[in-house]
Amino acid sequence: MSGGEEVTMDRLGVGIGWRSELDLTIERMEGVDFVEVVAENVWPADLPESLLKLRERGLPVIPHGVSLGIGDAAPPDPARLAHLAACAEALGSPLVSEHLAFVRGGGIEAGHLLPVPRTRDSLRVVIENVRRAQDALPVPLALENVAAIFGWPEDELTEAQFLAELVEATGVGLLIDVANLYNNEVNLGLPAVAALDVLPLEHLTYVHVGGGYEAHGIWHDTHTTEAPQAVLDLLTELCVRTTPPGVLLEWDDDYPSDAVLADELARIRTAMAAAGARR
Repeated sequence: MSGGEEVTMDRLGVGIGWRSELDLTIERMEGVDFVEVVAENVWPADLPESLLKLRERGLPVIPHGVSLGIGDAAPPDPARLAHLAACAEALGSPLVSEHLAFVRGGGIEAGHLLPVPRTRDSLRVVIENVRRAQDALPVPLALENVAAIFGWPEDELTEAQFLAELVEATGVGLLIDVANLYNNEVNLGLPAVAALDVLPLEHLTYVHVGGGYEAHGIWHDTHTTEAPQAVLDLLTELCVRTTPPGVLLEWDDDYPSDAVLADELARIRTAMAAAGARR
């Protein structure tokens, strides 16, 4: 299957983001069905032993990029695309995921995953960038909605509308981060449940769940705390509408005990199961 074909996913299950600080935890933790690794943190020719062990057990490993800049004005960097492709091949990955984000311009790195201006002109640029990325990758591409603390004043579309039109034009897969939907409801007033009714969930590849904190009325998506119940409620709402191929917990710093992580995976499963009675 080439990277530009429509994404079809087998069941992934419930997973966790692999971090070197959590390698032994993940190796011995029960109930981990797949993992995701930040692509910029690994070298395909010298993969961490922990990832190789997980692959030997049959766990899918998904490279997750954070610096491609698919929402930049310039085309994606061929070297960054080549790295993502090499990661996917070395790990035998079913897909590659990245963010629908603006990260650099004019030689300046933003240092953050910034929201793309949701205009028709921007959409045309992103469509072309996605097609270039799909042509360069050996597996399908999925794009993640990002957390934002501001919106561009010239926005013409909601985040969900922008993603829906992008998917229709390119067939790109969706990685829906329900924590980011919650973030954008708090910070930007974009109703999260309404977004689920607009997003083309038939293109869903997997889901992210993570925690953060609110300060002075702004939600900060830090991936350093337990997911708030409101985020898990959004996961339930998503599961009422579709059965996601996979749901993955993100935890990126201030790492907790093994028991806390295991409890978070259990909370995810409980939130998914709660959708069954409502279908």
